[in-house]
Amino acid sequence: MADVARLAGVSSQTVSRVANGQPGVVESTREQVLTAMRELGYRPNSAARSLRYGRFNTIGVILFGLSSTGNSRTVEAIATHAAAEGYAITLIPVGMPTQDNVLGAFTRMGELAVDGVIVIIEVHLLDATAVALPPGVHVVVVDSDAGDRYPVVDTDQADGARQAVRHLLGLGHRTVWHLSGPAESFAAERRASAWRAVLEEAGRPVPPVEHGDWSADSGYHAGLRLAGVPECTAIFVANDQMALGVLRALHERGRRVPDEVSVVGFDDIADAGSYLPPLTTVHQDFAEVGRRCVRSLLHQIHDGPAGPGTDLVATRLIVRGSTAPAPA
Repeated sequence: MADVARLAGVSSQTVSRVANGQPGVVESTREQVLTAMRELGYRPNSAARSLRYGRFNTIGVILFGLSSTGNSRTVEAIATHAAAEGYAITLIPVGMPTQDNVLGAFTRMGELAVDGVIVIIEVHLLDATAVALPPGVHVVVVDSDAGDRYPVVDTDQADGARQAVRHLLGLGHRTVWHLSGPAESFAAERRASAWRAVLEEAGRPVPPVEHGDWSADSGYHAGLRLAGVPECTAIFVANDQMALGVLRALHERGRRVPDEVSVVGFDDIADAGSYLPPLTTVHQDFAEVGRRCVRSLLHQIHDGPAGPGTDLVATRLIVRGSTAPAPA
């Protein structure tokens, strides 16, 4: 900085103001300093500046599993919106969602110097009273039932499931079968609970739940079992990847979709419209989830801690070719 000041013929304080984008510098002087910076190859030391001002312009993201569609698209949205606000992200995956692993991830985040943390762990880890995040950390939680203790941003899982089941009942199907996600998943539990509630409110039979692990392979094996149930004419699948497996199983068993069996998924992944037939599904706005996560966290960083509560992002049903009126 002293070298830049000498070459530009200004004080070190003026160089500092230019380097930090501060006002109060005459434009001709600013250009003079920038020219000297370019000539000398000077770049401001972001680490030193962060230590001086106590801000790192970095958001930590802790998550369990990047392979699922929801997690990967949420992280992508967080990174996009963070960059628009001048922030980078540091990503730490958690292999097994245990208390020790989560606290270990927060310890590593502290060593990497971040301004706040977004936690994406869909299992019920944060719902247990024995599990608590370190105090004094700016944090936003995604896809969790921990809104009584932390700021939470989530898709309206229950309303999306209600839209799917009501759509199928409205087509004249006597009842709706359900392929759920893993039992430990908060999102899967919310979707299954809403499915059951809609059937009970309508006075319809509640079939036994099939469980998958979000993969197309688990959907395929569940689909083989459901294909063998003649009275099964409508299936609500908890995500689009499992729905792909269900469609394959029904096809192999000679159950035509949607003439004999209607199928609805959840997520509206990019390829859902290219399934055969194109998949009717519940659209999740992952970009909006990411935007609200970043907005909530930056509000805490700049204005102080936020109270607990859950911010739900609306869903909508996208009707395509995989659903039709119930067969006569």
